[in-house]
Amino acid sequence: MDLRIFTEPQQGADYDTLLAVARATEELGFDAFFRSDHYLSMGSSDGLPGPTDAWITLAGLARETKRIRLGTLMTAGTFRLPGVLAIQVAQVDRMSGGRVELGLGAGWFEEEHKAYGIPFPKEKFGRLEEQLAIVTGLWETELGKTFSYEGEYYQLTDSPALPKPAQDRIPVLIGGHGASRTPRLAARYADEFNIPFASLEDSERQFGRVRAAAEAAGRQAGDLVYSNALVVCVGKNDAEVARRAAAIGRDVDELKANGLAGSPAEVVDKIGRYAAIGSSRVYLQVLDLDDLDHLELISARVQSQLG
Repeated sequence: MDLRIFTEPQQGADYDTLLAVARATEELGFDAFFRSDHYLSMGSSDGLPGPTDAWITLAGLARETKRIRLGTLMTAGTFRLPGVLAIQVAQVDRMSGGRVELGLGAGWFEEEHKAYGIPFPKEKFGRLEEQLAIVTGLWETELGKTFSYEGEYYQLTDSPALPKPAQDRIPVLIGGHGASRTPRLAARYADEFNIPFASLEDSERQFGRVRAAAEAAGRQAGDLVYSNALVVCVGKNDAEVARRAAAIGRDVDELKANGLAGSPAEVVDKIGRYAAIGSSRVYLQVLDLDDLDHLELISARVQSQLG
């Protein structure tokens, strides 16, 4: 089981804070540092000091880390033209020495689009499908050849399809709860399927749909990595769990029901239940980015037991 650290910087984090978390992620032996792609805080957070851009952040971290994988859950398809996104991600991949992964989603948070003047199209899923075709098509085009695409939403003519990533194939993550279109899209384009903030029952059901879609598309179901994203709140004792839950404005019982919360033993046990339904990777949503002791505890008492 791979454990990856997943951050939500729109809730309030500058680059230096993210760098500290990324360095701790690397030093403590976690597999990867991922971040969301949002420009507006949610809930009661004031979002100070303001948003950071996902791919600018990852470009910086690419030069300041050496081992960990770097990526997004999920890049919002509404924020970037697919040709530009292909260039950005390929460049960051080269800057990192081939450690980048691209999670790409349709985009959903209308308020942040209004706040920063970003168009919020009515038809997002069809655009996402074309974006995936274009981004992967540009990367896969042989050197010396060009890439053209004629879609409903995007058209490219004789693109040189440069730059190329450092990796032969940048892993593409697709995720969500949709029962039909999402599994079909994952079966066609994804190296990994991620389901965010889902119960064991819902995860098992959705993994089954993706496996069936992959086989219907002529792929082996086992070709894909299956993963979960879950909020994490671990403490050495009940008081520490309660303190960490209060710091992120959450209730302990709610966190235990919907995430990975409690003692290290409780969290290890619940991760094991996700592993039993086919999940081999968990993105730990860390909401208090100043509490690096939390990461140390998870590394020493949770990750160490997972092998």
